[in-house]
Amino acid sequence: MIRARAFWVAAPGRGEVRSEEIAPPGPGEVLVRARASGVSRGSEGLVFAGRVPEGEGERMRCPFQAGAFPAPVKYGYASVGVVEAGPAGLRGRRVFCLHPHQDRYVVPAGAVVPVPDEVPDSRAVLAANMETAVNALWDEPPRVGDRIAVVGAGVVGTLAAFLAARLPGAAVELIDTNPARAGIAAALGLAFARPGAARPEADLVVHASGSAAGLATALALAGFEATVVELSWYGAGEVPAPLGGAFHSRRLTLKSSQVGEVAPARRARRTRAGRLALALALLADPHLDRLLTSEGPLDGLPRDMAAIAAGGRDMLCHVVRYP
Repeated sequence: MIRARAFWVAAPGRGEVRSEEIAPPGPGEVLVRARASGVSRGSEGLVFAGRVPEGEGERMRCPFQAGAFPAPVKYGYASVGVVEAGPAGLRGRRVFCLHPHQDRYVVPAGAVVPVPDEVPDSRAVLAANMETAVNALWDEPPRVGDRIAVVGAGVVGTLAAFLAARLPGAAVELIDTNPARAGIAAALGLAFARPGAARPEADLVVHASGSAAGLATALALAGFEATVVELSWYGAGEVPAPLGGAFHSRRLTLKSSQVGEVAPARRARRTRAGRLALALALLADPHLDRLLTSEGPLDGLPRDMAAIAAGGRDMLCHVVRYP
């Protein structure tokens, strides 16, 4: 047996690192030694706080999760490591896996995707968030020359804006209440605005703020017959949506997007593994390191997760480091 250590939510608001034994890899499996993992502030913060809604437990399960909501549960989905044992074509390669925070783990070989050489370990942990951004733009593809508003300059929102801005002629504005996000937007070549100063009449709006106020801003910025793509996940919270006023007269569409399935427009021709490989390739730009705002060891994650869940305004992606 192989000794491994992993982060668990022991009870809502309390985490701990536990030791466990895992079986060596069998045929078609790989043993991965983690080098870095990333904490998704939105979903992992809600899981840590015990705010997964009743009835959503099965849909919210991540690959290789152990335990059940609200706790104890081993949850997470952004691990980068090196294959120590397994098929010859993967041994010694850096890979990404949708696995919780754990220093060594065994998974099917098909569950890992090689990390491109030009993407360092720390930036590669953003792959799950980049995959979410890719899927959102597949769910409602922007067009050449579109005016695009992205409300919420967290990791997913910023990545969605980063991708959309590469469309020829697109005018993309990243919108957030935190003025400190303006520097990150500038580093990525994006226009930035506070909600009250954002450009109206957008052809496409992506909402990723995780707040009711942000959703109201997104709907207000949408032009006639425009679509608002909702990327926020609110957990067990009740979220008012301003669907009165001009919502109907402007013929707006409020559309959900969720990364658990490949967007319908691409589902016949794309797999989840292919989408993840694309997300990793899109992380080659070193400017995206601006989204990595803190780091710490696995042993410090119980303390760090509490701070992440408390929601510091300047915190984006926290990177867990492994020896």
